[in-house]
Amino acid sequence: MAYNKKQQFKSRRTSLMSQISDGAIIIGASHNSPRNNDVDYEFRQNSTFWYLTGFDEPDAVLVLRPHHKDQCVIFVNPYDPQFEIWVGARLGVDAAPENLEIDAAYPISELDDQLPRLLEDIETVHYSIGSDSKLDDLMMNLVQKRRGLSQRGGVHLLRIEDPKPAIDRMRLVKSEAEVELVQAAIDVTRVGFENAMRVTKPGTFEYQVQAEMESHFRKLGSVRNGYPSIVASGTNSCILHYINNREQLKDGSLLLIDAGAEYDYYTADITRTWPVNGNFTPAQKEVYEIVLASQSAGINAISPGIEFNEVHIASLRVLVQGLIDLGALEGSIDGLIESRAYLPYYMHGTSHWLGLDVHDAGPYRDEDRSISLEQGMVFTVEPGLYFGNQATESPEHLKGIGIRIEDNVVVTTEGHSVLSGTILSSVSDIEELVGSV
Repeated sequence: MAYNKKQQFKSRRTSLMSQISDGAIIIGASHNSPRNNDVDYEFRQNSTFWYLTGFDEPDAVLVLRPHHKDQCVIFVNPYDPQFEIWVGARLGVDAAPENLEIDAAYPISELDDQLPRLLEDIETVHYSIGSDSKLDDLMMNLVQKRRGLSQRGGVHLLRIEDPKPAIDRMRLVKSEAEVELVQAAIDVTRVGFENAMRVTKPGTFEYQVQAEMESHFRKLGSVRNGYPSIVASGTNSCILHYINNREQLKDGSLLLIDAGAEYDYYTADITRTWPVNGNFTPAQKEVYEIVLASQSAGINAISPGIEFNEVHIASLRVLVQGLIDLGALEGSIDGLIESRAYLPYYMHGTSHWLGLDVHDAGPYRDEDRSISLEQGMVFTVEPGLYFGNQATESPEHLKGIGIRIEDNVVVTTEGHSVLSGTILSSVSDIEELVGSV
């Protein structure tokens, strides 16, 4: 990839400081979290900390001071040869400035002493209260201490303001390099989905299909998933965030998989639904075609300048018409949307932002209206219909059917590009591939 990663992180820090020109900005890294006994959960860096540093170690703290000599300061764990034997090498204090394009680095053990010094002439600190309990305590102690010092000529710490809105707006619009990373995650995910379709057959278990899919994620360079895979067969497909993935696949049922490989911290988010035996029943096919048409309507609506919610409305109108055609609802499209009569069958939104997080940072509303789309925004389009236990008035022949189709789209200057467009979604393509191993 033809870009300098260190310069990219530095550029983001510079941009953030230009937007928040007063005071200092403090961002904390993730910490290791105990799983059981002396085993930790797999470490994954805080997305915002990664976005600004590219640093993949726990416990670090970034301090940005726009109007000071050392504008960018980081606190990290020191290099430890004994730690390296057991767990692996740390970057360390001495190597941090050059490797991270940072002005100065200190051991994290000195944070309590050094942070008050770094902030001693600063009246406003931009920090997200509640993001880190240790930093929360440190900030509260600092406020109290500065109160006392003000009587002897010190500077009051007047404000603690949240930098998250400014950072989230930065993260909302992706650079060309970021879109390439999302595309790389999608390309890996495509291979996993295709192989999952190939091995699907009655009698196998959800976790076996999951293993086939995720093994290809790992083989192609994804060290982890962007989120726990949903591998839901039969009526499980009507459970939106089903992750047990233990049921046996039954002849005549559907399999819904919602999964995404993470690649260099950016994730895909794809959903496909297919028949376990390789052939849709007439009822399954009818519902599937409605959901696919709904998704096409939502995607076709995407262009710069339209409001985010217009994608949802375009998809929703097709779904509601489909529910009328299926005999699940009666009335006019507008009336059914206004009364929200569709909710038992479609209870989630059509889109969410995508990037470093599967539900990525960024506002959905600008004051009293849905946010306008801009070039570089990446999001999902994922309509669905679910005839599960909550849909008590479902026609009998539709009960137990749950279908969602999800793709990832970027807004372009001319309109949009479907980044996941090569992942099969037509009825004929799916029926040809499922069970073909």
